Amino acid sequence: MLGSAEELHAASDSLCRPGNANSCLRISNANTRSYAPRSTICGSIFDAPRLREQLAEVEKKASDPNFWSNQEQSQQVMRERKRIEAALASESDLARRTQDIEAYFELAREGESVDQELRGEIDSLREVVEKLETKTLLAGENDARNAIMTIHPGAGGTESQDWAEMLMRMYLRWAEREGFETVLNDYQAAEEAGIKSATFTINGEYAFGLLTGEIGVHRLVRISPFDQAKRRHTSFASVFVSPEIDESIEIDIKEPDLKIDTYRSGGAGGQHVNTTDSAVRITHIPTGIVVSCQNERSQHKNRERAMKILRSKLYEYELEKKRAETKKLEDSKLDIDFGSQIRSYVLAPYRLVKDVRSKVEVGDPDRVLDGDLTPFIRGYLLMRREAGNS
Repeated sequence: MLGSAEELHAASDSLCRPGNANSCLRISNANTRSYAPRSTICGSIFDAPRLREQLAEVEKKASDPNFWSNQEQSQQVMRERKRIEAALASESDLARRTQDIEAYFELAREGESVDQELRGEIDSLREVVEKLETKTLLAGENDARNAIMTIHPGAGGTESQDWAEMLMRMYLRWAEREGFETVLNDYQAAEEAGIKSATFTINGEYAFGLLTGEIGVHRLVRISPFDQAKRRHTSFASVFVSPEIDESIEIDIKEPDLKIDTYRSGGAGGQHVNTTDSAVRITHIPTGIVVSCQNERSQHKNRERAMKILRSKLYEYELEKKRAETKKLEDSKLDIDFGSQIRSYVLAPYRLVKDVRSKVEVGDPDRVLDGDLTPFIRGYLLMRREAGNS
């Protein structure tokens, strides 16, 4: 038991290695026979007293009788309250987990066999700490905002259209895992299988910051389900992500610059198919940006949502003009074809998902396609931080 306990000490202490920005726990002992647990909650992530002060200030604002007279401002305050409460809950959870591990070390000191339980607690704590570290990497101006994601198939016909729908499902599953809400804005089904395009909003704290690294071309290699000869095919699809911009940021959109078309909504059938021309497509003539929405039954609501998407895309467009030297959206707007991918998903002849930029690899593609994107999101954000420090 003592040998494996030594292993566990090394594992737990690895959470606090120098340079690890998420260092929130330190457990140490002199040797395997003398358990002397020591833990500290790191102030680099949580300043609980300051957070409680901020929460008190927010609560004071929320108790004002005129608080709800300004809907936009009140919603911002409520989002801030939710953020602070989540940070305090994380701090409490981290303290509890640390105490549990200390208790297991105490039991081990008394001769109890707790290696399996201790290993499970440390592995669980590592996941929590890594998730917290990921949040420390999100400091961009718009990282905390909701995300608007658009997916288009590329070279490959039906293969790529099916692949685009697989990607859409992957991101919807990821959002579900994260506890985020998703709203489908526009869905254009392909004739045989898959989609021609899809746009959806992911509502959740730091949704845009977490998904920034998904912008670009995604490549799939598999035995085609549409090929009777069962040959291997390569398919491509592109992903674009922009932050959802609220009314607090002014975007000047002139009515003469807009071309607005209405059309009949399409879809897989059933209740989502409208019998009136309620779908709306808006073209911003100066930039050529086109957005559409058909999810709502009302033309007015579809237009309102489409305008919101347009404002977000125009905001990102203007940011890109100001930071042309950086590689973000424009670099991802390559031909959706060979040599331009940011990530490869190989299902045959071997099974591997590899990110070209961060070099992160996962040998279980099914897990990734079911929405487990944590290794790739974290890898990209760490790579971005290192690039910024170099």
